[in-house]
Amino acid sequence: MQREGWPEPGDLVVCTVDQVLDFGAFVTLDEYVDKKGFIHISEVASGWIKYIRDHVREGQKIVCKVLNVDKSKHHIDLSLKDVNEHQRREKIQAWKADLKAWKWLQMAYEGREDDLKRVKDALMKSYNSLYGALEETAISGEESLSDSGLTEEDIKIISRLAKENVKIPMVEISGYVDLRSFAPDGIEIIKKALKQAKRIRDKDATLEIKYVGAPRYRIKVIAPDYKHAEAALKKSAQAAIKYMEQHGGEGAFVREA
Repeated sequence: MQREGWPEPGDLVVCTVDQVLDFGAFVTLDEYVDKKGFIHISEVASGWIKYIRDHVREGQKIVCKVLNVDKSKHHIDLSLKDVNEHQRREKIQAWKADLKAWKWLQMAYEGREDDLKRVKDALMKSYNSLYGALEETAISGEESLSDSGLTEEDIKIISRLAKENVKIPMVEISGYVDLRSFAPDGIEIIKKALKQAKRIRDKDATLEIKYVGAPRYRIKVIAPDYKHAEAALKKSAQAAIKYMEQHGGEGAFVREA
């Protein structure tokens, strides 16, 4: 999948090396239509370079940082040395995810090339990523596409693709509740308080409570994002503490560092 237009300075772009010369390398920008770039030898690697082909070779897939764009000359200056390994992996992963999303859209709109292009352009305008659009739809539902300019049919199709193909990313956080009861049936009160902690109504969050050591219990929450997880964790802890206090006990919440 390729997009129209030009990258911006500072963008990371996936490239294919076309030609390696003593003074630099010419590349094709895989994500853009008919866009070429150049990496000067000083931007290939840090330090002195004896053999440029020790660092780049024809046909190689690389991730570069855009340094400068001259639209009038149809010229793009790139840097390979300014991209660290973490950035490279993340960019390649995002690029591959977009390629998968593009294939899903192609299958969904098979034989409807005009609609396919229209939907692709609309999603790229709103999200700058096809996979990102599907991921947001999987997390937030069809409402996330309400301002995209797509038809109701398009939204239904994209929602179906998201549900069938996108695995919602999850985060995991933990905290502790310290529960104390001095009543004769204190153990039963604590057990019921922990049941209250598990009963919070949140279909998108998963809770797990484990005994750590008197009087401490660990609450682990898995949810789509940190804000959601934090809210579920606090709600769960508060439910246990409230029950304890209502039955003559006491409780305290401690967030895990």
